[in-house]
Amino acid sequence: MAGDQDTGVPHRRAVGAVTHRMCAGIPTLAPVTAAPEKLMLLDSASLYFRAFFGVPESIKAPDGTPVNAVRGFLDMVATLVARRRPHRLVACWDDDWRPAFRVAALPSYKTHRLDDPARGTEETPAGLTPQVPVIVDVLAAFGIARLGGPGLEADDVAGTLATRAVADGPADVDVVTGDRDLFQLVDDEGGVRVLYTGRGVRNLEIVDEARLREKYGVRGGTAYADLAALRGDPSDGLPGVAGIGEKTAAALINRYGSLEALLAALDAGEPDLLKGPGRRLLAARDYLAAAPVVVRVVRDAPLPVVDDELPRTPADPDALVALADRWGIESSISRLVQAITG
Repeated sequence: MAGDQDTGVPHRRAVGAVTHRMCAGIPTLAPVTAAPEKLMLLDSASLYFRAFFGVPESIKAPDGTPVNAVRGFLDMVATLVARRRPHRLVACWDDDWRPAFRVAALPSYKTHRLDDPARGTEETPAGLTPQVPVIVDVLAAFGIARLGGPGLEADDVAGTLATRAVADGPADVDVVTGDRDLFQLVDDEGGVRVLYTGRGVRNLEIVDEARLREKYGVRGGTAYADLAALRGDPSDGLPGVAGIGEKTAAALINRYGSLEALLAALDAGEPDLLKGPGRRLLAARDYLAAAPVVVRVVRDAPLPVVDDELPRTPADPDALVALADRWGIESSISRLVQAITG
């Protein structure tokens, strides 16, 4: 009879049992998370000032206008793009090099760099001033995002964009600067590092939390900002606390955890603190109340969301050709084209 025939096909329950036994020892794989797209944030003024002083002023346009800063800036960006391969890039801009809120907190802030105190303008080399608009035009022709904000320095733009990237997570952020102030953005867990250009963009110092511990004795970016407030920075008109050097500042921040906690212990009259550097800290108490406003970058500025994807081809090739001809910067533009299209 047909019902008694052996068809050679196992019963589905048997198949299910065998499959269950086979799969029992196979671990469940975690979902694959795509690597974050690298975001590069340029401290633009830091780079074009460095370019101006690092490239001879004899580099000029056909009409005799110096273009050393333009060429140096573009060559730096080309090198950074070629070596770090960012997917997104923003040229952070100083819309205000000396914001009123920082001056109100500490009137000495950058006073030594004032060209005209009445107008509040920065002392800038005469040969650099006409080159900045050329850099703006070239960035626009490439389609590279450039972002500033009213009453904000480039540091504040970088701080806000880095903070947004970490919040959106996971993040992979390179902050490019020659200014140690931005070391405060270093955040290993958040995926933020600083590429410090002190020795040039071809010899970058990658600053992460391990580097901050090694060089400055502090545990992270926030602690570095607190150290900087205690130590001061003459280049920005921050006097610091007299008699408190970098090592002592680091030791105090490590002991108390933060500048706020240190000041709370000082105000409470902690005996051990008063026996040591307490008198120096008390003498600088007003400065220490104001310094964090100046030192810490803004992290929540109301900046617009911009398209920061690094273009793979120039946005306006005709404009780029015209700029190359007008300013005699063909080679630098070619290098950046090769970097973004490579």
